Amino acid sequence: MRCRSPLPLFLSLFCLAVCVSGATDFRICAFSLQKFDSVKAAEARTMHTLLKVVSRCDICLLQEVIDPDGKILQKLLASLNRYSANREIDRYDEYTYKAVSSKSMGDSSDNMQKYVFIYREETVNVTGTFQYEKKNSFVRAPYAVQVQSKKTALKQFSLVSLHAEGKQAVSEMDRLYDVFEDVSKKWNDTNVMFLGDFHAGCAHMSKKDKKKIRLFKSKFSWLIGDKVDTTVNEDYPCPYDRMVVHGSKFLKAIHPYSAKVFNYGKELKLSRTKVLALSDHFPIEVRLKSHAPFLPTTPIMMMLLLTVQSALSIL
Repeated sequence: MRCRSPLPLFLSLFCLAVCVSGATDFRICAFSLQKFDSVKAAEARTMHTLLKVVSRCDICLLQEVIDPDGKILQKLLASLNRYSANREIDRYDEYTYKAVSSKSMGDSSDNMQKYVFIYREETVNVTGTFQYEKKNSFVRAPYAVQVQSKKTALKQFSLVSLHAEGKQAVSEMDRLYDVFEDVSKKWNDTNVMFLGDFHAGCAHMSKKDKKKIRLFKSKFSWLIGDKVDTTVNEDYPCPYDRMVVHGSKFLKAIHPYSAKVFNYGKELKLSRTKVLALSDHFPIEVRLKSHAPFLPTTPIMMMLLLTVQSALSIL
């Protein structure tokens, strides 16, 4: 009787284990929602799409949230937690979602927007918030959160949101350097990421304009490149949405080439009409490395290890 080599089986199980391990990476997202008000929040299909997008992320920045009384955010969190609890997935993958938000800001009474950070309570600890207050610097001043996580190689960092005004995008992007100095001084931490809709491309930012922006001159890394289209409009592609990190320590904590656009239309098989019902932008995301170089000991991993042991014992 010929003995079959256990190598193919072992490799298959190992590959599966790596996939499971990869699913534990920490994902940061940012999504410009194009005037997410009570009318849009009342549309069940649109809300369901948003839940699917947000629930992929450990922490997700939402922009253009028009919610003066906080009722939209309450509804979103209630729906998100109900959606998470009812998904037909392993119970170890369920999460509880919480949120922090900025004050309402804008240049007109009918377009006062909030920045909202939604996060998983099991993987994220928001230890501080900071609203930039310097007058006449931004139409919608940046809002920052300080984050700690036991899940990531980088234990503590800050996320700073910006939805830049198109007509003054270059000057607002340049002023982010001033925000960086204030945030890093406040929390004594230079591990800072800026994220959001910067209008950083097309008619709003040229190659010549880059020379005016200090974030291109200093120790900052732009994770989303100038040729990446972050908009739904394929006829007019623009790299509006960006993620920018400071320093080599933060950069080393990021999975290489993991910064990308999440095309939820393609992934969720939605028509262009349904995609645009939610936003004219796609979300952007990046993954942080796990703090542990080894595979996590989860029920799934235990099952895989026992299967390998059983398979080898009968060969």
